[in-house]
Amino acid sequence: MAALLSRARWLLVEHPAVSSFRWQPGHTLGATPSFTAAVICGYLAAVLLLHRLILPLLPPLPPRALRAASAAHNAVLLALSAAMAAGCALSTVATAPSPQWAWPFCFPPGGATEASGPVFFWAHVFYLSKVYELGDTLLILLGRRPLTLLHVYHHAVVIAMCYLWLATRQSLMPIALVTNAGVHVVMYAYYLSCSVGWRWPRRWKRAVTELQIVQFLFSFAASVVMLWLHFARGGCEGVAGWVFNAVFNASLLALFLDFHGAAYAAAKGKKSANKGKAE
Repeated sequence: MAALLSRARWLLVEHPAVSSFRWQPGHTLGATPSFTAAVICGYLAAVLLLHRLILPLLPPLPPRALRAASAAHNAVLLALSAAMAAGCALSTVATAPSPQWAWPFCFPPGGATEASGPVFFWAHVFYLSKVYELGDTLLILLGRRPLTLLHVYHHAVVIAMCYLWLATRQSLMPIALVTNAGVHVVMYAYYLSCSVGWRWPRRWKRAVTELQIVQFLFSFAASVVMLWLHFARGGCEGVAGWVFNAVFNASLLALFLDFHGAAYAAAKGKKSANKGKAE
């Protein structure tokens, strides 16, 4: 076990590609506002074109091919989410300066924090993974399933959020990354199992949605700690990025709560009504 942990630490924290990472605007892949804007605009344009013009003219994909593509996509994101959660957590523990508990909440301000090293490597991987996650939307469209505002808004704006994590060296980023990637391990494990034909009770799908809601509530609790450190210890790096992140999370929480109410409260009411008729 010790050898396995040592190997994992080397791969996820000490590997030269990880430990020597440096975010360099204009040089690192995706490290420009124009790249982020192009991805977001391209995504929105592609969704509109596919949904309104292209897919209605094409025959549906065979169900077996669609399930295979969905399974492969979800398996990649499951493995990637697990690697990012473990990599960022181990990197934070291994590299956080004293006081170690405070650093993930509040990076030292005034240029004392550089966007380099293992934690920022995993933030960069996380940023690029959000581009790959746009494939979620393609699978929904190919499956001729309804596309919600929550889905499109989340997938588009999260790319800008991750760019700001790196560009502003945003405090609280390691905690947000580990939390989000950890939730995605559960989410994509559920999606993968569904795509290979497992049938889960409806309450499991509801539990995945509620886990995402808990994630946003946790982010606000962690933000309270960050703000306390910011005002009590002379400031935290990347507060402008945090403001964008907090507003985005608040909007997502509102949309998730609305989705939860529409999807599950209505279903519960219908079930109760059917039960009353049966009695």
